[in-house]
Amino acid sequence: MKILNVVGARPNFVKMGPIMEALKSRPDSFEPILVHTGQHYDRALSDDFFRDLELPRPDIELNVGSGSHAQQTGQVMMLFEETCLEVKPDLVLVVGDVNSTLACSIAAKKLGINVAHVEAGLRCGNRSMAEEINRLCTDSISDYLFTPDPMAGENLLKEGIDKERIHFVGNVMIDSLFKYKEKADSLDYKSKLGLSNKEYGLVTLHRASNVDDASVLEGILGALREISDELPLILPIHPRTKKMVETYGLEKYLEYGDNVRGVWTAPPLGYLEFLHVMAGARLVLTDSGGIQEETTALGVPCLTLRNDTERPITCIQGTNSVVGTDSAVIVAAAKQVLGSSLAAKEPPEKWDGKTANRIVDVLSNSSTVAR
Repeated sequence: MKILNVVGARPNFVKMGPIMEALKSRPDSFEPILVHTGQHYDRALSDDFFRDLELPRPDIELNVGSGSHAQQTGQVMMLFEETCLEVKPDLVLVVGDVNSTLACSIAAKKLGINVAHVEAGLRCGNRSMAEEINRLCTDSISDYLFTPDPMAGENLLKEGIDKERIHFVGNVMIDSLFKYKEKADSLDYKSKLGLSNKEYGLVTLHRASNVDDASVLEGILGALREISDELPLILPIHPRTKKMVETYGLEKYLEYGDNVRGVWTAPPLGYLEFLHVMAGARLVLTDSGGIQEETTALGVPCLTLRNDTERPITCIQGTNSVVGTDSAVIVAAAKQVLGSSLAAKEPPEKWDGKTANRIVDVLSNSSTVAR
């Protein structure tokens, strides 16, 4: 089975690494071809992820780059259509919910090529989010829907998806986390900063709804500053966030230099460095979807700086709480976490590091791969 495996943004790399490894372990059955659309085009950051996750260099690079949602999606569709016509794959496998996920799914289906969507069925109910539209549209046309948890499968059934197309396989991001955690633990990044486990917090902040609005961004930064009076916070600052902080003149909330204090800004981290820091944190504050899952697997308390989540399993069975963007609520939630003891929790079902093999098992046993 010739499979085009699509990555477009850095979170996709974390999910695709284990899948590529599982496909390549069965050379008699699969010919995996890695396609990088170039949706995230920072070469240095992308190279870090490829190195850390031991991903092969992409067989095909589309080099799409930035643009509006429509421009980026349309450009990926045009270039990926050409790729499909040239390669003639039996299947296109997409992961996550970025523009490349939707674009490659549509291009493939218009050519009569089957599509497999890994991380299907996630819903937050907020259709103002571009990612929610990408999820809904991709799932509606996919032939294989690989879900990370039972709640995702229930969402798909409610939307009228045939249950025969739905496969509960678990969370492939956790495959990467378990595989590389020991290697990440061996790094000395924390010790170089003079930090010990549970003596600091970690922050990620990048969503447009949080960083493009001056009042929302200032409220979040003000809350982080107050929390940092009790617990120093490390903020590996996203280029978009850095730009908006400077645009709105909010540098006063952040700390720079060599000493970790206040809300201390660091450059973006590679996958292993980030996992190293996240696993040792006392608290994580984030607006990222994947980090909600990773903290659940690690047992690290997480506060999600959004009003909704497409990963409710992390709140029900994990360590995650959705707290919104009101500064007083964020501070109160953080103080509650810091004032309580850590309680061990079992990870959700099938978050065991074996998801990629389950995906490949389904594809191996399928008789519906012909276009």
